[in-house]
Amino acid sequence: MKETPNLGFRTVRGYQLANRREDGLTPALEDYLEMVYRLCSEDGYARVGKLSELLHVKPSSTSKMILKLVNRGYLEYDPYDSICLTGKGQEAGAYLLARHDTTEEFLRLIGNTSPLEEAELIEHSLSTSTVTGIKTLLAFFARNPEINTEYEAFKKTDLPASPSDR
Repeated sequence: MKETPNLGFRTVRGYQLANRREDGLTPALEDYLEMVYRLCSEDGYARVGKLSELLHVKPSSTSKMILKLVNRGYLEYDPYDSICLTGKGQEAGAYLLARHDTTEEFLRLIGNTSPLEEAELIEHSLSTSTVTGIKTLLAFFARNPEINTEYEAFKKTDLPASPSDR
């Protein structure tokens, strides 16, 4: 029997623990911060009720997450008024939204049928260098429409879509 070299395989949770972010942002906190950034970009502020509605969670859950982001220095919050981004929150939120948009655009390019949902599921595990690489690839396709046309034609060839199709 052939022996498999130890390449550092781990479970998903093992990778998450090994790659814990220095800023303490979990995927859930990233989702909240990204949505606060979206709202603040549109309206100049965010409110718990609107965040709860957009993220499909209870207002009490939203308040708890907002307080965690306040404690980490990303947000300023008056429970009776509005939620605003700090400079740190503005910078992180801009990156999180760009990462999301890049991931979703890539998934659209490859023909994914539910790019928003899949982007939400996978974006948190992407490193900055991977996001940069995807942005570069997207820019390449945008600047080379003939390659994009070739790629679209290639996708229509009789290639197996998954291992079960082989």
